[in-house]
Amino acid sequence: MREGLFRQPLYWLSRFGVWLGLKLKYRMKIDGWRNIPSSGGAVLAANHCSYLDPPVMCACSPGRIVHFMARDTLFSNAVARWYFPRVGVMPLDRTKGDLGALKKAIALLKEGRVIGLFPEGTRSPDGQMREAKGGIGFLIAKGDVPVVPIHISGTFAAFPKGGKKFMPSRVVARIGKPITPEEIRAAMPKKNDYEAVGALVMRRIRDLAEEPPSPVKSV
Repeated sequence: MREGLFRQPLYWLSRFGVWLGLKLKYRMKIDGWRNIPSSGGAVLAANHCSYLDPPVMCACSPGRIVHFMARDTLFSNAVARWYFPRVGVMPLDRTKGDLGALKKAIALLKEGRVIGLFPEGTRSPDGQMREAKGGIGFLIAKGDVPVVPIHISGTFAAFPKGGKKFMPSRVVARIGKPITPEEIRAAMPKKNDYEAVGALVMRRIRDLAEEPPSPVKSV
């Protein structure tokens, strides 16, 4: 059974809608979705260059609800303030270190939930991957759960930062093997080196962009 099917039906209805739309318009391909843990806390981490990336990440997880943190300005109208909390989106004040939002995300991980993150923090203006923000490494280290790297391609061509309309493209999401909490702890050469954690995650995402296509059936 899907996680929270009866508790959060709006999420699953929305997920089906975006999955179908991405399939029909962008021939979306998802490779490696079985790498997402079927239970327990987990972080999904992907590159970010388009508003389409969060819907693609949700589509990558057929059985788990993916919670996101989004900048608080997206909650500026009544519809957004009603809808976003009901589909697992939490406001984040990016003008300062929003410790409260980070603590809430860590608490969700401890409860066995799934958090979707974009380590770069914001959309890439040219489609090229950037370095991870420091706060992401902190969240991942404190969450102490597996981190599933995801490389998304095609969304920059479809709807880049500053784009005014959707363009033709082919969207592909490649999901890698989880990075274990043990690997994350080993990546920190000294205590609280959260930048090293972010660098490890971004390296795994870049590796997926360079690997040959998997023969495993995708969805």
